[in-house]
Amino acid sequence: MINRTFTELASMCGGTLNEAAKKRGGDRFCGTTTDSRRATEGQLFIPLAGERFDGHQYTADCFDRGIAIAFWQQDRLVPEELSSRPLVFVPDTLAALQKLASSYRRQLPVRIIGITGSNGKTTTKDLVAAVLAVRFRVHKTEGNLNNHIGLPLTILAMDENVEYAVLEMGMSGFGEISLLTRIAEPQIAMITNIGDAHLLQLGSREGIAKAKLEIAEGVTPGGVLLINGDEPLLTGPTGQAALASMAEDVKVQTFGFTESCDWRAEPVSIDVQSSAFRLYPALNSTADTMLLELPVPGRHNISNAAAAAAAGRLCGLTEEQIAEGMAGTRLTGMRIESLRAFNGATLLNDAYNANPTAVRAAISLVSELTGFSRKWLVLADMLELGPEEQKLHYEIGAMLRPGSVDRLLTYGPLSWHTAEGAKQHLGEENVRHFEDKAALNAYLREHLATEDLVLVKGSRGMRMEETVQALER
Repeated sequence: MINRTFTELASMCGGTLNEAAKKRGGDRFCGTTTDSRRATEGQLFIPLAGERFDGHQYTADCFDRGIAIAFWQQDRLVPEELSSRPLVFVPDTLAALQKLASSYRRQLPVRIIGITGSNGKTTTKDLVAAVLAVRFRVHKTEGNLNNHIGLPLTILAMDENVEYAVLEMGMSGFGEISLLTRIAEPQIAMITNIGDAHLLQLGSREGIAKAKLEIAEGVTPGGVLLINGDEPLLTGPTGQAALASMAEDVKVQTFGFTESCDWRAEPVSIDVQSSAFRLYPALNSTADTMLLELPVPGRHNISNAAAAAAAGRLCGLTEEQIAEGMAGTRLTGMRIESLRAFNGATLLNDAYNANPTAVRAAISLVSELTGFSRKWLVLADMLELGPEEQKLHYEIGAMLRPGSVDRLLTYGPLSWHTAEGAKQHLGEENVRHFEDKAALNAYLREHLATEDLVLVKGSRGMRMEETVQALER
């Protein structure tokens, strides 16, 4: 993690030391935190201010916990109890955090891989990090620290001997990915796909594509942008217009399933715990065709893995190293996590989040899996979809067909429309809607058989992991 003197800190963040800090300019801090509850000895405390909170009021407590120094937004009066404490005056503490991270990143020889996309970016991040870790010292985004606060903190947490950092970049509106990519300056950037998340904020899939393509703005000269070649919004006019802002010598390569992709994946097998595929490398690559297996099911995850394998090749890894890393990947929880229900039934926990693209991928996965007596799909509301949310929920239900899914259970007011859409093909006897999660859980526990499969999915706010927990042993 970052370890610098007070004087170096002021220079890196564009701040000014107070008298107490100037007298101790050669003293060092190690690590950063924005959470006063987690402040520890020797750290830099960064008090952020929002509409309902102000971290400045906890700064004295942080010094009592042993922090070395703190940022202080210069439009605020310094209380008497802090007058003798080392502070760095900055115009804005959030902007100073971001500038500090950018400065630290530029001081290190680390190579950055930045990943964004509507779906699959966390899985892809885990796959890329696992592949690279076979040969290199790797740092990656933990949890959901992928926004304008989390990404800078992730960078500042890197050790100076890290060779590759795999950074996830999330967003909810225009300009956010642009900020993150300019802080990170990736040598390799990826866009996993363009889905329906954040339609409420961005208005259309075209808007989402433009927002995701902002990642190209920060790619360093000589770098590579890997985009999903199966997505016309990335390869067509929308993508071409957005890519005009890239450095001239940045290469664009595609991954996916279509013949035109530079890195083409061909599924070999998909079961409840894993997927296997062949990856045909770019035409101008000296790499051989690779046969790879990943410990997660789904055609959409094969696409993510193709991007990860391409990144591994671009970083100089062999086929054997890529295969070893991919097979040993440990994925972040609640992303098609294979579990056992209380009675031995197969349970797929995909409850981390949901939007129409992700739900369609889950439905496709369930339809591909065989060997089960019945296949249950449990779907909760998809949030932040804007004015067409009811229509989008109905369309998800209407795409279900007998054979692909045997039973559909829905939960939440919007998912009532999913149930209505499903009845035309699945039949009313195979579709049931719940407004009470406890009732849904009880129904499943009563009717789920040992030989069944059940996949649970919903937006984060629906907390469908509670249903998963109710079904576990």
